Amino acid sequence: MWEYTDKVRDHFMNPRNVGEIENADGIGEVGSLACGDALTLYFKLDETERIIDAKFKTFGCASAIASSSALTEMIKGLPLVEAEKITNEDIAEYLGGLPKEKMHCSVMGREALEAAIAYYRGIPLPMAEGEVVCECFGVTDLEVKRAIAESNLRSVEEITNFTKAGGGCGKCHDRLEELLREARHEVQQIIPDKRPTRLTNIQKIKLIEEVLEREVRPTLRKDGGDIELIDVDGDFVIVSLRGACGSCKKSQTTLKEYVEKKLREQVLDTLIVEEGK
Repeated sequence: MWEYTDKVRDHFMNPRNVGEIENADGIGEVGSLACGDALTLYFKLDETERIIDAKFKTFGCASAIASSSALTEMIKGLPLVEAEKITNEDIAEYLGGLPKEKMHCSVMGREALEAAIAYYRGIPLPMAEGEVVCECFGVTDLEVKRAIAESNLRSVEEITNFTKAGGGCGKCHDRLEELLREARHEVQQIIPDKRPTRLTNIQKIKLIEEVLEREVRPTLRKDGGDIELIDVDGDFVIVSLRGACGSCKKSQTTLKEYVEKKLREQVLDTLIVEEGK
């Protein structure tokens, strides 16, 4: 059973803005019933291109319904140019986090918003112009590449979590691996990876401590939390969340989606963060 935040449960049990807008300025349809998730997003603009109303109809799991409900609340009242900056990560953060296996629901919301904006502007949807790499779920290479770049994805499993690509018959796994290799190569070309390929345990601990102190701890302290490094055993980094973070229901999301991601980016991409006491 998935571990949902209270906010996800609330938006699932009491979804906001369900329905359809007649003569909507923007209409975005993504997914399909055959794929298990489908979303239609509607919005209405005033004369200044500010979103004055937004509604949705969706078919899917609790995360899909909650993400759709949250998105409509997020965009109402925003100028269109500000609404189009919303990412799937913003939707997940608004809900207090989503299980990693359900991140594709927030991606679906973001794609529905893009489709609705494209409909309003009378232009093709950019992501739909790519090569379909996952026939089971109709996911293009452009969608996969963007997910890899924006969310620092490092495995086919993570691609599936964010886009659903590869979650059906599995025939596209080789192509997804190829896209991963291409994306990593492009990043290395733009920003050469200066991290040493081999570290002594002392070097590893020192780098981990530096990242925790410089990147992680200040962010956690803003919310009344903190983090302590307990041990480093090979690629396993044992930490303890303190203060408000220690009792937070989304502590595992913080560890995996924030702390582990930071350490993989700046120390070693094989590190695994686990919570100790």
